[in-house]
Amino acid sequence: MTATQPLAGTPALDRIRVGSAPDSWGVWFPDDPRQVPWQRFLDEVAQAGYSWIELGPYGYLPTDPARLTEEITRRALKVSAGTVFTALHRGPAVWDATWDHVAQVARLTQAMGARHLVVIPAFWRDDKTAEVLESPDLTPEQWRDLAGGMERLGRRVREEFGLEIVVHPHADTHIDGEENVARFLDATDPDAVGLCLDTGHYAYCGGDSVKLIETYGERIGYLHLKQVDPEILAEVVRDGVPFGPAVQRGVMCEPPGGVPELEPVLTAAQGLGIDLFAIVEQDMYPCPPDRPFPIAERTRRFLRSCGA
Repeated sequence: MTATQPLAGTPALDRIRVGSAPDSWGVWFPDDPRQVPWQRFLDEVAQAGYSWIELGPYGYLPTDPARLTEEITRRALKVSAGTVFTALHRGPAVWDATWDHVAQVARLTQAMGARHLVVIPAFWRDDKTAEVLESPDLTPEQWRDLAGGMERLGRRVREEFGLEIVVHPHADTHIDGEENVARFLDATDPDAVGLCLDTGHYAYCGGDSVKLIETYGERIGYLHLKQVDPEILAEVVRDGVPFGPAVQRGVMCEPPGGVPELEPVLTAAQGLGIDLFAIVEQDMYPCPPDRPFPIAERTRRFLRSCGA
């Protein structure tokens, strides 16, 4: 057996398409001097053995479709999804500005041949400064605005761009752990709104990814593969550390050294009987420029050993 072959007896995860993202190279923002240049990201993600990538923050990769197509094609890469941040819990007043941004990202995502748009709710505290921006708890009216806004967004994105939205539960947002994720899913139309299960964020917020897949499997449309260091997470929870500083402490760690175990998650996802992207992310902003590539190579070898 080579390092890239599945372990004996490991079932082939033939419905899982593995990729990576700028996030695994420490990229959180369109432009930041502490981030690796986009050319280096593309070179290294291809060299690490991945075929699929996400666009990352809009403006990090070239936004001209012809230029981006040229850059990814010559590296034998393809795009699985774009990503947007929204604050739809703030009601109809934010719709026009939200749609302008979503349409911009969706247009590029569509041009790259992708079929998914990952939608991340707005942070209630700043990921750089840790400043509390609003209450971590939504009122009933805000929950209605959030659910209704996401349904409207999902329908319009599909109608105008042929994309499916998958909402991403995320630390320090209003859609985070088990209770709020269930509340959001129960309040939204399955035909309009899917879920991007990020295994690391869900574990960070106390959730069980396998249980979520087993309970709400029909809503799972996309995966982010990520792990948290349980010892650092315990310190983060104890000290009330915001997500950004928690990342700097190393709370998101390299597989297979953290939780949740990814093999049971992948097996549960395979059991859904649908094709799913599983995009590797390891939040590392900011990080030394030479750190991401060897981690990406080792993670790809580990996922191959799991059958993915």
